[in-house]
Amino acid sequence: MEMERYEHGVPSWVDLSTPDPEAAAAFYQGLFGWDTEDLGPDAGNYRMATLRGKQVAGIGPAQNPDQPPFWTSYVNVDDADAIPVRVAAAGGTTFLEPFDVMDAGRMGVFADPRGAVFAVWQAKASIGAQLVNEIGTFSWSELVTSDPEGSKAFYGDVFGWGEETHGEGPGAYTEWKVAGRSVGGMMSRPPGMPEQAPDFWAVYFTVSDGAETVARVAELGGGLMMGPMEVEPGTIAVVTDPQGAAFNVIQLKDAG
Repeated sequence: MEMERYEHGVPSWVDLSTPDPEAAAAFYQGLFGWDTEDLGPDAGNYRMATLRGKQVAGIGPAQNPDQPPFWTSYVNVDDADAIPVRVAAAGGTTFLEPFDVMDAGRMGVFADPRGAVFAVWQAKASIGAQLVNEIGTFSWSELVTSDPEGSKAFYGDVFGWGEETHGEGPGAYTEWKVAGRSVGGMMSRPPGMPEQAPDFWAVYFTVSDGAETVARVAELGGGLMMGPMEVEPGTIAVVTDPQGAAFNVIQLKDAG
């Protein structure tokens, strides 16, 4: 699906922070067919990933060499400078105050009260992802949390999200809503997840064949953390790139 704009509160971009952007770019090109371009030193050697000439994700060098690689979800907002106040009032933390990314837009980085990191994007020249919900593109962001009820309150206060929860207890699943439309999800932390690990936002990419994708990940030097397994929308797996960044892939039932 080609996008021209995003509503306030809708996830609009994902990017990877990694110690080896060149190797990561090669991996994701081999996995998803992305083309990548290094935007140069003025852009911090951030790499723009495209598919069919449309922007789909970013790959940037890690700012902290001691931090493991990770994918970040960005939520589109009308006013990035209003977010730190809302985050603080709801008990979260501001890691990076909103700042201009050249003429592309304005961004900030935050964490909710349980440590899950997310970013916001106020679009200017760049709306974020120009292509989503297709094979090889970003399709879903999902909060893995130790406090579903507290998370509902926090993200409702910060972004105005509504929510719809299916099931009860540890197996319940929540869909985040903007104007009645599902824009993301939330689940409880799985059993066995280390207690010292913070809550986090997981990123999903759509693929045509889950089993083939998992095999391709291994061929390219990545790893398998969980799956493939059947869920209501289709088949999912949690995998890692060669540098250790985790992400999810999903084969939707109606995608063949």
